Amino acid sequence: MIFTVGISHRTAPVEVREQLAFSTAELPDALRHLSDELGGAIILSTCSRTELYITIPSDKVGSVDGLVSLLAKSKGLNEALDPLRFYVLHDQEAVRHLHRVAAGIDSMVLGEAQILGQVREALAQAQHAHAAHPLLARLFRSAISSGRRARSETNIGRYAVSVSSTAVALAKRTLKKLSDRTVLIVSAGESGKLAAKSLLDSGASNIIVTNRTYAKARELAAKLGGEAVPFNKLGEAVAAADIVISATESEGFVLNYEDVQSVTAERKGRPLLLIDIAVPRDIDPRVREVTSVHLYDIDDLQKVADTNMQQRAHEVHKVEAIIDEEIGRFNDWWRSLEVLPTIAALRQQAETSRRAELERTLKRLDLTPEEQRRIEAMTSAIVKKILHKPISHLKTNGNGHHYSEAVRALFELKDV
Repeated sequence: MIFTVGISHRTAPVEVREQLAFSTAELPDALRHLSDELGGAIILSTCSRTELYITIPSDKVGSVDGLVSLLAKSKGLNEALDPLRFYVLHDQEAVRHLHRVAAGIDSMVLGEAQILGQVREALAQAQHAHAAHPLLARLFRSAISSGRRARSETNIGRYAVSVSSTAVALAKRTLKKLSDRTVLIVSAGESGKLAAKSLLDSGASNIIVTNRTYAKARELAAKLGGEAVPFNKLGEAVAAADIVISATESEGFVLNYEDVQSVTAERKGRPLLLIDIAVPRDIDPRVREVTSVHLYDIDDLQKVADTNMQQRAHEVHKVEAIIDEEIGRFNDWWRSLEVLPTIAALRQQAETSRRAELERTLKRLDLTPEEQRRIEAMTSAIVKKILHKPISHLKTNGNGHHYSEAVRALFELKDV
């Protein structure tokens, strides 16, 4: 049976989840420990979840408390964890859960892209540690296929829903293309950095950073490969930029109406996109009245994100259909495993009988070596044709277990 024991954003706050978050450096030892205990395991650990996937007989699973303790022990925790924070799924529940996770529809942010790479990395880590049971490896590959198809065949990941991705979407919508665009960050905080990095990744080529503390501006500019300018040169920096992201903690406006109006004269009609993600706001809302200037504040970004989240939600049923297809293929393969011993025994019995009869017949005939090879090939082909349909039926029929028992009884098969 396949079992999953996990904790996620749906069951526990971050202060609980972070206790079980495995770093890349911690995974090899944890996986080896779990593999020794269980014969194989895969750990999926992200900022929003930690899940352990195992495959063992149901009578050896033990209690939820035991599974939670085993996971905690592999992390090196000595303190007891509340088992009520955890979920335990088995077989089809576990299979569907992982497929939904990989497709991004069980995430904090619906349709997030990062989770697919994290599922792929979890499998790679387990394989590197020689802890990936073949059944679990096949399950993860199936889930990864669902995730890839969800992103290529639906729009589940198309619409921006984070501050940084929404900033990119607005920039593309306003400026059409981002290549060779200059981005100015007013602040050296995390929000501005993430938005600027997303714009860089999307084609923007130049970064300017300014901050009231020049040292902080230089530090962030170095990380982003950009240029730092003193805060008293803000007007000149705005004049040179195409996109301005402001995220300071100032109590008053950093850019007022008059500042922006005077700057536009130097720009000769070039459009200017201002993205104000500060609370309180950094940019005077009257700036919207200035020609060729486009201003969006945090509420504007949230409205776009909310609308886009609704668009993503409309895609969920398409993703679920893809998941159903991939799970169907996985289940066909999984069911075939239980009949493989019967198939092997049936083939061996047929082959043993064929060879015995062939040897008896060839002894009574005076045939050349070439004629003997032809008889050999013909009898082998006959046996394969006779067994083809029964074997195919055993592999693909949903009641393969029952058919397997019937075949074993009818042919008095023995294990090989």
